[in-house]
Amino acid sequence: MSEADWGAELTADVLEGRYGFVVDAIEPVPMGTDTINRRVLTTDGLRLFVKEYRSVADVDAARAALDMSEYCRAARLPVPRVWTDADGNLVTISEGRVWAVVDEAPGRVATSAMTVSLAEHIGVVMGRMHRVLAAYPLPKRVQQSRWRTGAVDDAVAKCDSVMVTALQQGHDGLWKLRVDLGHRQEDLHAHVHRLREQLPATLVEQALHADLTRTNLIVLADAVTGVIDFRCASGLPAWELGRAAFDPRTVANSPEWAACALAMVGAYHAENPGLSLAEVRSCARVALLYMLFSFYGATTAEYGLPQEAEEDLKQHWSERQTTIRSLLNHLDDLDDAFARLGT
Repeated sequence: MSEADWGAELTADVLEGRYGFVVDAIEPVPMGTDTINRRVLTTDGLRLFVKEYRSVADVDAARAALDMSEYCRAARLPVPRVWTDADGNLVTISEGRVWAVVDEAPGRVATSAMTVSLAEHIGVVMGRMHRVLAAYPLPKRVQQSRWRTGAVDDAVAKCDSVMVTALQQGHDGLWKLRVDLGHRQEDLHAHVHRLREQLPATLVEQALHADLTRTNLIVLADAVTGVIDFRCASGLPAWELGRAAFDPRTVANSPEWAACALAMVGAYHAENPGLSLAEVRSCARVALLYMLFSFYGATTAEYGLPQEAEEDLKQHWSERQTTIRSLLNHLDDLDDAFARLGT
């Protein structure tokens, strides 16, 4: 029996034994780094998304994320239902593994650049979610903020260690990576201090989804139909807003990227006016700083991803490089556009 067949059989056993579902069909989903994902059709017509966590040590984080997911669903946000097991738990432990079962939202993960309409609707959903989560207890997990406080010299040194890792892995684009990392070192030295000085003196911290990006939004006809894969962490709303508004796939591939960002940020502010305009307007600088301090995707072999996911991660690194350049070149224009928010 192949590993895929064994995994499908195990999933069917867990669904029947712990949830009372009888499986009609199972389809692997070759994305995700922390979980093994499968789509399931039950004999009574339910379409489910089953997550098998790679480690039992993930159980507390999984419970927290699914609790936040259900909290947001109860507030009428477009979040798929999490099914409880036979004991009423949001996660179940079976066969030495941690499992979660949620409804499959209609639509798909968008693989192309955002449209202005979709960006606006993401802003609506995110604004409502942040407003709802402002009353949620601060999660134990804290979103890293190296972009805000980390030493520039450490990030510059990271460029060199990434290059060493790439050499050891036999990276297939060493010359291009060396150029990218050289630009990153120059940008870190040239821009970080100024960008940090231009941020508001204080930034609000609250409970966040903490991974509210393109890959965790199910969309249909330019509308968000499902928010999935909550990470559940304490963090800064301006960070989550900027990360989504300046999605690298959109900035790198769409001439409308600035209009998308403005539509999302404007809709967000209308739905969450409690976050100060100064913080909302700072999201471009926050996004830029975050990208300058992130090296995710520069190398990929260490994640053991399926080929499709690995190629997507490589593309993400390349698009992020383009996005950094675009933001550096257009910050003044974005400032002018954001200055009109709330007026």
